[in-house]
Amino acid sequence: MPNDGRIPPDRLRSARWFAPDDLRSFGHRSRLMQLGYAEEEFRGRPIIGILNTWSEINSCHGHFRERARDVKRGVQMAGGLPLEMPALSVDESFTKPTSMLYRNMLAMETEEMIRSHPFDGVVLMGGCDKTTPGLVMGAITAGVPFVYLPAGPMLRGNFAGRTLGSGSDAWKYWDERRAGNVTDAEWLGLQGGIARSHGTCMTMGTASTMTAIVDAMGLSLTGSSPIPAVDAEHQRMGAACGRRIVDMVWEALTPDRIVTAASVRNAAIVAMATGCSTNAVVHLIAMARRAGVELTLDDLDALGRDTPLIANVRPSGKDYLMEDFHFAGGLRALMAQIAARLDTSCLTVTGRTLGEELEGAQVHNTDDIRPLSNPVYAEGSLAVLRGNLAPNGAIIKPAACDPRFWVHEGPALVFDSYPAMKAAIDDEDLDVTPDTVLVLRNAGPQGGPGMPEWGMLPIPKALIKQGHRDMLRISDARMSGTSYGACVLHVAPESFVGGPLALLKTGDIVRMDLPNRRLDMVVDEAELEARRAAWKPPEPRFQRGWGWMFSRHVGQADTGCDFDFLTRAHGSAAGEPDIF
Repeated sequence: MPNDGRIPPDRLRSARWFAPDDLRSFGHRSRLMQLGYAEEEFRGRPIIGILNTWSEINSCHGHFRERARDVKRGVQMAGGLPLEMPALSVDESFTKPTSMLYRNMLAMETEEMIRSHPFDGVVLMGGCDKTTPGLVMGAITAGVPFVYLPAGPMLRGNFAGRTLGSGSDAWKYWDERRAGNVTDAEWLGLQGGIARSHGTCMTMGTASTMTAIVDAMGLSLTGSSPIPAVDAEHQRMGAACGRRIVDMVWEALTPDRIVTAASVRNAAIVAMATGCSTNAVVHLIAMARRAGVELTLDDLDALGRDTPLIANVRPSGKDYLMEDFHFAGGLRALMAQIAARLDTSCLTVTGRTLGEELEGAQVHNTDDIRPLSNPVYAEGSLAVLRGNLAPNGAIIKPAACDPRFWVHEGPALVFDSYPAMKAAIDDEDLDVTPDTVLVLRNAGPQGGPGMPEWGMLPIPKALIKQGHRDMLRISDARMSGTSYGACVLHVAPESFVGGPLALLKTGDIVRMDLPNRRLDMVVDEAELEARRAAWKPPEPRFQRGWGWMFSRHVGQADTGCDFDFLTRAHGSAAGEPDIF
């Protein structure tokens, strides 16, 4: 056993379960023996929990059964005992109304599974959009050593010689189909060719954004986030995670030593440089605040103004996908390009600093990972707007929308629900022009419910047929990280709780001024006061169960949509009472 300054075996957390000579510990030891383990396999050895978000309906994690075996192999090589447990899968593709409704459920489950079981350290297996923040939020609060294992992106899509990017090309070709430019046979071919393997979206959508953020924060093996899911390198990385978590336990390398204000800032800068998903905002703020780092929208906007976008990966970039990005040098190469902007003294789960981990990183395709002298976009991926429509902030992705909308004024066309919008948008007689501002409300954290990805409102069919492919759209919803367009999202406070978006009427003039970060409705204050006085709160979305709990405790988008009782003010699970 270790005698080189590492913690002694009797200080292992699992020793509380298995070491005492009492009846409860007799029961714990007996039940592990019932599972076929001999005492020498668990007494005095780190017990490693593998929290696996695999499920048969989560295509992003279809390889996780196999990958868990790789992790176990690594844990056993390093002298630990791996014990796999299922965790809520929170798949993005099938969960209605939105997987975001269940992110906090996964965070609670992760925290409580770690608290209540004899784990000295954990490997978190996730990747599909909400699994990354959910797992990390819970594990930060629990406070035991952990490594995050990213699912990795799927292979490039392909149909009829065309390279397809998940999400992004689905929206693109759907518009063309609505315009009558895609046949049934082509549509079927696109459907089968856009997702060719296990793994997450291979665009820089929310999945790749969040795994890159966690990687840059120091919580994954550095540079592991873009490894394709079905590459043999991903198997080797899984085993390496297993080996490393055992050493982290002996080193007492807990997340509070890794997740700091500096490492969170690193993660935000890297996100901006990658062309990140707008969803990064709510998740990064929530994760940071679990660690006691008060990250704000203004902090993110300031970093966005000063960080060039250098990853030429769709949808913010034009030419490449995540598989290409990985072979161009991946996240290590990108971080090395912007190392002067990062705090490279930050510690990572490897036990080494970020700077040490970036040594020797090389860019192999300077069009995919651009030098600072030739960025895809001079500023970062996201901008924060404020004004009388969004006093607490709203988000836009400037690089992914037509620049002619950066300063725009037009009449609002307001929809109170997604079904109302969907019913109207294909009406070719809809009273709409390219200058119209489409608005969807009652789609925020409480109104959605759960803040669904409805923010990329479809272009009206009449405009599609005229050749238009972008227009200004505003909502308190989110949008898929694979989406694009002039979409203003996350308007806070949301309309469902009486935010100013609830007061907007069809025909009101809306003005966006991106350079000056403004979003306003051109309505005088007296009229707004009259509308505010007449506004009545809508009926609650839920009367029971998880939705009831969610509605009463979820925060707004600008604070990360975490539950009020899970904030740092309520303490950390790492200090659980001895009665447990």
